[in-house]
Amino acid sequence: MQEKQRYKITVRCYDCGEKFILRGKLTKEGNYETGFKRCVCGNEQGLQIEAQAE
Repeated sequence: MQEKQRYKITVRCYDCGEKFILRGKLTKEGNYETGFKRCVCGNEQGLQIEAQAE
């Protein structure tokens, strides 16, 4: 059984500057799935996302 590659995802909010560090997986569409929906300030669009393989 082959396990999918996990990534360390860093999400930064452009509005308030909050930073979140999460773990996620790469989807077939090329996006990262972490379960993150929005920042604590309510921002859903202005987010910087960086990923590093674990």
